[in-house]
Amino acid sequence: MSVLMMIYIWALVISAFLCLYRIGMGPTPPDRTVAIDNLGTIVVGFCAFLSLFTGKDFYLNIGISWSLLAFVGTIALAKFLERRSFDE
Repeated sequence: MSVLMMIYIWALVISAFLCLYRIGMGPTPPDRTVAIDNLGTIVVGFCAFLSLFTGKDFYLNIGISWSLLAFVGTIALAKFLERRSFDE
């Protein structure tokens, strides 16, 4: 494993902890929503690195599924925070 890959992994780990901090201590619900969305992007990055290290494309399928679920979850949470129904 190259040094550059380890730097990328540690950057993802530090970013994940910063997002978890923002989710826990976020001053407003929209801040927490953005942090949850960013955490989903970081998980997709972990899946991409795991796919590179193992050589299996199964992890890319997990990353694609995770990104789709994160997108739908963010839209649903945004609608909830605006106090609108899903029909509007």
